Amino acid sequence: MNKYILFFVFLFCGIFSVSTQANAANPAVPDPFQRFDVNSSLTIDYTDLNSLLGTVVLETGRSTRKKAAHAHAQTGTRMKMSVNRATVYEGNRFLFEVFNNNEENQQVLRNIRDRLEQLPTATPLESFSRNEQLAYWLNLYNITILNEIVKVYPEHSLKELLASKKSILSIKLLTVAGVPLSLNDIQFVILRNNYENNPMIIYGLFQGIIGGPNIRKSAYSGTYVYGDLVDNAVEFINSNRGTESKNNRVFRVSSLYQRNEVFFNDSDSDLTRHLLRYLDGEEYDELQAATTIKPDINDWTITDLYGSFRDVGGNFANNNAALVGSVSNSQPARLSGAGAAISRYSPAVMAHLDELNRKRAESSKEVGIVTVEELGQVSDEN
Repeated sequence: MNKYILFFVFLFCGIFSVSTQANAANPAVPDPFQRFDVNSSLTIDYTDLNSLLGTVVLETGRSTRKKAAHAHAQTGTRMKMSVNRATVYEGNRFLFEVFNNNEENQQVLRNIRDRLEQLPTATPLESFSRNEQLAYWLNLYNITILNEIVKVYPEHSLKELLASKKSILSIKLLTVAGVPLSLNDIQFVILRNNYENNPMIIYGLFQGIIGGPNIRKSAYSGTYVYGDLVDNAVEFINSNRGTESKNNRVFRVSSLYQRNEVFFNDSDSDLTRHLLRYLDGEEYDELQAATTIKPDINDWTITDLYGSFRDVGGNFANNNAALVGSVSNSQPARLSGAGAAISRYSPAVMAHLDELNRKRAESSKEVGIVTVEELGQVSDEN
């Protein structure tokens, strides 16, 4: 064979191989989810999801960067609470407690997930704008992961559930418009491709752990989705579970960024630019001076109300408060019985609640509260 022909054969095979590997690493978006209507005024009604989140999400406020005091053994026992002192009071909480051993409440979650899953069958997603689609995927992802976490609750650490070979993130849990999807499919195929690898996406995907971005008290909407993502990014990046300066050379960041490195072109400099856009305080200067970024901050603790506190001083995971009237197709979720249930919490849990409230008040004074409207609708990371 002519050596020039042979060269082009090898060159073609090499290009084909690289292209095949790239496509395998970044599969194409399934056909039903590729298109959108830039002129669409259609919106999705999240009344049921808004009611649920408004009822069972506790906002804890922005991080003050202060660490919790050392734990002491409870009276009459040698047991001490094992917590991450830097992050134990950070991150919004979801009241997983009210779903434990409560079929009625669990049905509420399933109904909301099922309705969102089935929505594109009645109204194709291509009928909506890109922003409305983004809000849809974030809400579907979050309600689905909540359903899966409820199944294993009161598991304390979710590392096995999220980061093992049997991670729920890679299982085809959903069928949307006839397409079987995993949560990783939503994040790394649909959202990554449709939104040009925008790293802001990762702040809208709740993981159920303290070491991840916040769950919000309301559903994402097409109108405010980017402002909400900026709000989540600012909160996470300026918290101990997001960033921390180790010394003059090393700057620690959450392992969340390692798990999502494809959104940063596998580049430390890309991640640095992203963090500097939202970082404030002395950490801003420390990141600029650092020569190494180390993604080793972890907290796999579930974001329930009292976390490790249920292991000390008795059983607290028996709140049977029901989301009465929310199982029907149109009724919003309502929480009943919470007032009576709170009286059954131990002194350790009550102290934990008091500290969360104190921290939230202190955060409001020191950091300030910024509304979505004030943040504006920043839709592009670049």
